[in-house]
Amino acid sequence: MRSVGVEEELLLVDPGTGEPLALSAAVMSAASREGSTENGEAGGALESELKCEQLEFSTRPVLKMGELAEEIVRWRGEAARHAADAGGAIAALATSPLPVRPSTMPGERYHWVSSQFGLTAQEQLTCGCHVHVSVDSDEEGVAVLDRVRPWLPVLTALSANSPFWQGQDSAYASYRSRVWNRLPSAGPTEVFGSAERYHQQVGDMLATGVLRDHGMIYFDARLSASYPTVEIRVADVCLEPDTPVLLAALTRALVETAARDWRAGRPPARIGLGLLRLAAWQAARSGLDGPLLDPRSMSPAPAPEVLDVLLEHVREALEDYGDLDLVREGLTRHLERGNGARIQRRILHTTGDLRAVVAECARLTTGIRD
Repeated sequence: MRSVGVEEELLLVDPGTGEPLALSAAVMSAASREGSTENGEAGGALESELKCEQLEFSTRPVLKMGELAEEIVRWRGEAARHAADAGGAIAALATSPLPVRPSTMPGERYHWVSSQFGLTAQEQLTCGCHVHVSVDSDEEGVAVLDRVRPWLPVLTALSANSPFWQGQDSAYASYRSRVWNRLPSAGPTEVFGSAERYHQQVGDMLATGVLRDHGMIYFDARLSASYPTVEIRVADVCLEPDTPVLLAALTRALVETAARDWRAGRPPARIGLGLLRLAAWQAARSGLDGPLLDPRSMSPAPAPEVLDVLLEHVREALEDYGDLDLVREGLTRHLERGNGARIQRRILHTTGDLRAVVAECARLTTGIRD
């Protein structure tokens, strides 16, 4: 049974005004005193990120989705508690709805990023959700990367939670993904064909000097440099705690389905990068409220229909892992209430106030609903 773990990036905000606060150092200091910044026997950790206005946590790897749900609630709660001690709050928002001039964390690596990437790095206050799924080898991992490519935009649409940018409606459901993809190594990849070719391409990219290290290989899906996993990186941080669990269950099922196809000798779909970029753009634009590109044909189709196609594609793996009912119910619930982007816009429509959007989303982040 494949283990799964999640990394989530959270926005640090003023609980009164909703404006992002540069509290990362204070939160990390408080967490460090309690040991919340270290991967101990319980697993998981709180970490700083590129910007002082954000915080990251990672769960321990688990086998059951119920365990993952507990981990996510636990670590969101830990982050909220430490943020409150520092005078702030956390919000699982992939971009700030309110205008912000983010500040970069100190340190040599972050200084290098700012110097190298200029305005792109300065504006990069974005919060994503990364899902790690265990693989048996690099060869299996690359076979998975080659086969999940057309399905990843659907995960972006499902998780989309960043409609606002600098106080304005961006007209996108996931504007985070558009900002993130300004970085030179971000985005979809070609079919590699083997672990050797994957590592050769990564080595060639690092040799250019454009990137500092392996951590800057920002592919939509990559082999983890630290763990025996594939890391799927296309999702916005999800507003409510149950959504990353749904995302993780689907991601693990995609990995398992791809690995089975590889072992059965079924080749990956030879979809070009141009079409994959269009599929990613359409998912970011529409979320669940417009057409997506069907991963099988790259033709437009309504979002509910594409989710049905995804469910059918991974059904066997979901059944084998005992996750089919969880995913089926989660997708139905998600289509009814909407992803984070739809929820944020609904709050703004009701209140007319982006500060109210942040305040309500901070409540939802820790699982509080009316």
